[in-house]
Amino acid sequence: MRYKNIILGAGASGLMSAVWLKDRDSTLILEANPRAGAKILISGGGKCNITNRNISPKDYRGDWRFIQAVIKRFDNRALIRWLESKGLKPVTRKDAQYFCPNSANEILDILLKSKPTIHYNRRVDRVEKRGDEFVVHCSKDRYFCKNLIVALGGEAYPKIGGSSKGLEIAKSFGHTITPTAPALTGFTLQKEQFFMKELSGISIFVRVKVADRNIEGNLLFAHKGISGPAIYDASLWWERGAIEIDFIPKLEPKSIRGSKKLLSTALNIPKRVAKALIASIGLEDKSCNRLTQGEFERLETLKHYRLAPAGRFGYSRAEVMRGGVATDEIDSKTMESKLVDNLYFVGEVLDVTGRVGGYNFQWAFSSAKVCADSVR
Repeated sequence: MRYKNIILGAGASGLMSAVWLKDRDSTLILEANPRAGAKILISGGGKCNITNRNISPKDYRGDWRFIQAVIKRFDNRALIRWLESKGLKPVTRKDAQYFCPNSANEILDILLKSKPTIHYNRRVDRVEKRGDEFVVHCSKDRYFCKNLIVALGGEAYPKIGGSSKGLEIAKSFGHTITPTAPALTGFTLQKEQFFMKELSGISIFVRVKVADRNIEGNLLFAHKGISGPAIYDASLWWERGAIEIDFIPKLEPKSIRGSKKLLSTALNIPKRVAKALIASIGLEDKSCNRLTQGEFERLETLKHYRLAPAGRFGYSRAEVMRGGVATDEIDSKTMESKLVDNLYFVGEVLDVTGRVGGYNFQWAFSSAKVCADSVR
């Protein structure tokens, strides 16, 4: 079966590529799952966090020049305008995050409205190039095309098809792969912090320092460790060693020095958390006005609590994969490989990973639009 264009993957970047390709009648999408957009449908609590009001390269891990060059050609404003022209008016939550108003099916329906040809349950085994033509080998079929767009995502969410296949295809054509890891996920804990597991289900606002980043948001104590948006963002930047957490970002310990309140009350965080943290640094839960100078100095450690994660939760609970196809081998004006003519990479398979909050869907849509506009 011969086509002008074949897209591997019917996720956000693959479907968006198909929407904008000029030769849609000669375009095929191959999808391993029995339906399109599996990750779109589960994201954002089923409402898909489409993009963010505030998008800049600093919100991403990767080559900022490459990221900027791609996103500026189809940015968040252009994406919102396009969706509105199709009848979808995203709603904002948490001040800056755009979601579908009712269900992620709303954006998936728009992406499928152009009726792209999709062959489902087609898991790609390998790809080769013969002359000017790509040959895509699936378990029972072979497909031929002039242009091949790899939109297979990464290894996150293996239950809905996440895999390393896109990276394997890139490597088979000589591309460099930046080391990968689960990202936007939680941290497992060292033995010293096992007490935090007893706080499972409680969420508090914190500040986190990791690498050269300062992150604000909620931390969720979990059975397996610590999670929540602030920790998800921290996992994007963490390599190894300690991170620093301010568990009482809205409080200066000196402000409660004369208080008659119990310390666990004065900290103004959930009492179970306060008691556990106080005990972990060797303090007695007593009236603040009875604390010694040394005890107040020890209390300051809750603003600079050093924690060395044992590791990450893993791909099964990660929202995305960080790392991927090295972007210095990709043309930012076209998303075409600099090594192989007519081979394109879009979305998560590339070494570009955004924070929590719609940044990764924006990347998927931006890179797909740039790619589709350049395919001939």
